[in-house]
Amino acid sequence: MNKKNIAVIFGGQSSEHDISCISVCNVLDNIDTDEWNPVLIGITKEGKWLLVDSIESIKNGSWTESKTSAEISPDATKKHVIVSDDKGTREIRLDCAFPVLHGKYGEDGTIQGLFELMQLPYVGCGVIASAAGMDKFYTKIIVDTIGVRQAKFVGVRSYELKDIEAVVRRAEAALGYPMFVKPSQAGSSCGVSKVKDASELKDALKKAAEYDSKILIEEFIKGREIECGVFGGGFKKVQASGVGEILAAADFYDYDAKYNNPDSKTVIDPDLKEETVEGIRDDARNIFNALDGYGLARVDFFVKDDGEIVFNEINTMPGFTAISMYPMLWENKGISKKELVKMLIDNALERGIH
Repeated sequence: MNKKNIAVIFGGQSSEHDISCISVCNVLDNIDTDEWNPVLIGITKEGKWLLVDSIESIKNGSWTESKTSAEISPDATKKHVIVSDDKGTREIRLDCAFPVLHGKYGEDGTIQGLFELMQLPYVGCGVIASAAGMDKFYTKIIVDTIGVRQAKFVGVRSYELKDIEAVVRRAEAALGYPMFVKPSQAGSSCGVSKVKDASELKDALKKAAEYDSKILIEEFIKGREIECGVFGGGFKKVQASGVGEILAAADFYDYDAKYNNPDSKTVIDPDLKEETVEGIRDDARNIFNALDGYGLARVDFFVKDDGEIVFNEINTMPGFTAISMYPMLWENKGISKKELVKMLIDNALERGIH
């Protein structure tokens, strides 16, 4: 059997570059290499696209020293990556793409648009779902239309910070303290702050503006942090996994608590009432469908002490690291990482056919 070529793309220019480099190793470890020949394409933090020769070079970080460029062409008649080095230029035809990219320029619809132009099947959500899911402010606008409970919010453009006192007054009137401040399009909790007074709010707004020109200020929800995985979409019924709970070793599950603090823990099948679990699974499917999701996503919620379910956010290319909730939730349902990767690639090919 002739093996097909799958472009596995990682790294990227977002604040989640390093997490992508970890995720991709787990994806590569679970691709069926009897069927697929992975074409590894790394994107440096500066935005240079490189052909990478091995998973070992990703693990030790030496992949950024590659002298071989790899530029994916938007030409739909060729569906190829153009590879160039000191030996010349050649083309590698592609049959599929797996963008293991988190955050801006990878999870926000931009690279998905490239795949659409070249008519190449790819893993994950399409342009609209990726763009809306990445932008927390617009996600909340969409979710408001389907009757799912979510935290109250105020949207701010960075230019409004010229009159930061007016922004503070508006947030205080709508939400009250404490509140959360988030860049609208940053992931892995980058640039997120919990604030309890006007001084902290001002500092948090300036910090968030370093990551994005749109800022989301949210009502503080006191509750357990619960996550649910979804798979499917389009012509395939959306499936929801069970749920998992985040036990953050910090005031909230920020970047450091998530990736650097060993005291943070994840619990699969936490102690929740059955109707609460089913409510979360229903909301996760409904939110995914409302965004026109396809392939995969992880949907995050709070569960308050009284059992009320509150939507937090959606991640359309969730992490695939050793501590990432998405693959663990499906493993708990009896689907191994290898089976999950195959399901995701097969799902991509199904969309490419129709």
